[in-house]
Parts: sequence; C-alpha cells; structure tokens
Amino acid sequence: MKLVVQEFLTLDGVSQGPGSPDEDTSEGFTRGGWVVPYLDEEFDRLVGTWLDEADAFLFGRRTYQNFARDWPNMTDHPNARILNGLPKYVASHTLTRADWNPTTILSGDLPTQVAALKRQPGRELQIHGSARLAQSLLATGLIDTLRLVTAPVVLGQGHRLFPPGGAPTALRLTGQQTTPGGLSIHTFEPTGSPKYGTYGADA
Repeated sequence: MKLVVQEFLTLDGVSQGPGSPDEDTSEGFTRGGWVVPYLDEEFDRLVGTWLDEADAFLFGRRTYQNFARDWPNMTDHPNARILNGLPKYVASHTLTRADWNPTTILSGDLPTQVAALKRQPGRELQIHGSARLAQSLLATGLIDTLRLVTAPVVLGQGHRLFPPGGAPTALRLTGQQTTPGGLSIHTFEPTGSPKYGTYGADA
C-alpha cells in the first residue's frame, strides 16, 4: 500500500484543530474550527474520491479518539461506510483498547510496523490529520504522498505540520486545484533531501 497523508493547513502552516473549537485545545490553543468556513460541496466531493482510494487508515491517538467518537454515530454521512468499515491502525503507547472496529493498536517500533503495513497488498494507507504522526513518518522516508489542503487564513498560534527543526525534505508537485470556497489543494511526493544552489550562479 502507498502511505498517503491528508492534512489541513493554514497559510502560516498550522494544522491543529481545523474542525471545531474543542477538537484540540492542547497547549492553550483557542482558534480551532478554522477550516469550516471554507468547506463546500466541491470539497466534500473531492474527499469522497480520496476515500474511495483507501484500503486502510492510520491515525495518531488524539485523531483516532475524535474519529472513533464521532463517525460511528454518523451513519447517514456518505463517507461513513468507508471510515467505519475499513481496517484502522492507531499509533499509541497509552491506549489499551480501541473499540472502533476493526482497529489494531500499534505500540511497538512504529516505523517497522508501518513499513510492514505498506508491504501488504492494497492501494492507499491514509493518514488523516495526526500531524505529529505524519511528522515522524516523513522523517523516516515512509510517506509516499502528501495531500495538503490550505485554508486562506493566518492564525499565529498552534502546532504546525512542519515545525522548526523538522527533517529537511524535498517535494515534487504532482497536482493542484482550488475549490469555490477558497481551499487550495496541493499534492506532493517526497523526493529525498533538498538541493541547494546560488541564484544567478553559472551552472
């Protein structure tokens, strides 16, 4: 399977709490719910096409608990069948049970376990949100695709998908589009370490 990260970002790179004010208030974050004003039918359609490519999901603990709380009760939503029915994996050293079936807790050597999942037959193993998990796996070279959905808003506060001190990574743009509501969607493939040069220097 191909490991695909799908992440909401602000223009200043914040990925924390896009869906509601109480989604993630860690470290005093008070500006959650910032992506909601920009959602529209076209974006819902796109999300449906992405979910149609999934054969399994991988979550960090916090995102998993939010999804596990909400999606079993959203059976009328067009994406509920996929999210509730497909295999789910949650990376956690603290969870002892996971009742959103079918779920497997990954509590050992995460890169080794994720690499094993990628070797299984299938299309996409999708990470939704779970920015800290995405950061750690990007540093290991395990991520194949980044789908980054950027909202036209600057928060000035919150956890960032690419924080200072993160692993330097070069990316290749493979797709881009916008929605009527103002979201910019860019798809990238990691290509290894960045290359550097001097502007105007002879080749």
